[in-house]
Amino acid sequence: MSQTVVGLNNPIAVKRWSATLFTDMAKESYWGARFSSKSPDAPTPIQVLTELESEQGDTITYDLFGQLTQKPVYGDAIRRGKEEALKSFTDKLQIDQVWCGVNAGGRMSRKRTLHDLRSIARRKMAEWWARWSDEVIFIYGAGMRGINEDFIEGLDYAGFAGNALTAPDSDHVLFGGDATSDSTLGTDDKMSLALIDRAVTKAQTMGGGSDGKIKMRPIRINGETRWVMVMHSFQEHDLRTASSGTATWLDIQKAAAAAQGQGNPIYTGSMGMYRGVVLHSHQSVVRFNSGTDGLQPCARAQFLGAQSMVQAFGSPGSGLRFDWNEETEDRGNQIAIGSSTIMGLKKTQYKGRDFSGLALDTYAKDPNAAP
Repeated sequence: MSQTVVGLNNPIAVKRWSATLFTDMAKESYWGARFSSKSPDAPTPIQVLTELESEQGDTITYDLFGQLTQKPVYGDAIRRGKEEALKSFTDKLQIDQVWCGVNAGGRMSRKRTLHDLRSIARRKMAEWWARWSDEVIFIYGAGMRGINEDFIEGLDYAGFAGNALTAPDSDHVLFGGDATSDSTLGTDDKMSLALIDRAVTKAQTMGGGSDGKIKMRPIRINGETRWVMVMHSFQEHDLRTASSGTATWLDIQKAAAAAQGQGNPIYTGSMGMYRGVVLHSHQSVVRFNSGTDGLQPCARAQFLGAQSMVQAFGSPGSGLRFDWNEETEDRGNQIAIGSSTIMGLKKTQYKGRDFSGLALDTYAKDPNAAP
C-alpha cells in the first residue's frame, strides 16, 4: 500500500505548521493572551493593526484624535460657523521581518522521525516567540531596555524596524515615596497603594480640557472603568509586605475574584484589583539602576489604559502571520527549521506625549538578595 509523505516545505505542511505555531505562540504570550485586540478603538492596552497583513508596504499610519473643546450653542443662537474642527495627530509604525531557527543536527544524533522533530521545533519556537514578543513589549512600553539579565535582546538594544524607544514625558511618570525623579529614588520609595492612588487620580484628572492635553483612555468593561497595572515581581513583594491601610490584601484579591465573572481576559492571572486597577505582576517588567549614586535597584511598572501601545503584522508571503521553512544542510544530513514573522511595535504618543499610559518608577530590590 502506498503512503502519503508530506516532504520538506510542502505547501500543505507550511500552512499547517505556520498556523499552529502562531496559535501556540499566542497561548504562551503574556501580552497577546490578555491585553491585545485588533478591534477598532481596541478596549485593551495594545491595539493590533492588520492592514499590512493583506497589503504591500512596510509602514502603517494611524490617527489619534483629541477631545472637543467648543462652547455649547444655546436656544436659537446662530450655529453656522461654530463647528469645531477635529484635532488629530498622525503617527506611523514600521514593520520588519524577525526570524528564529533551530538545527536538529545530523541523522545519527537526531534518532527521531521528521514529524517528531517538527513538533519539538514548533513547541520550542513558540516558547521563544512568546518570550521575545513579551520582552520587546515591556521594553517599548517602558521606553528603555533596562538591566534585566535574562532578556534575549542585549543591553544595547534600541528597538527594531526603525521604531525608536521613547521615554515617558514628565506628565506621564510618577515616583515611589517622596522621590521626585529617578535620581532621588531611595530605599523608602517602594511600590505602595498610595502610589497607585496617585496614578488613578492622575489618570482621571489629566487632560481632556481646553489645555490641549490628551486624556488617558480607560478600559471599559460592562460600563465599568478599569486600568491595568503590570509591576515587577520585586515591586509586588514590596506591595504585599507593606502596610495596606484601610484596604487589606484579602480585600484586593476579593475584588479581582468578583470581577473574574465578567469574563474579560485582563483579569486572567491578576493579583487583585484596587480602585478599578487590575494588578498584574511579571518578572520581565523593566528594571534599572538609579538613585543618588546611580546604583539603587529600581523598576518601572506600567499603568495602562486603552491603546497604550500599537502593534502591526504583515504576512511573510504565506497569508499567515508566521512563515515556516525547512531545509537540509551538509548534503542532506542535517535538517534546519526556521520561522519568521513581519511585525512592528511602538508606544502611542500624541504631540510628543504618551497617549494612554503612566510609568511608575520605584525602588525595587530582590528580597532574596544579600543585605
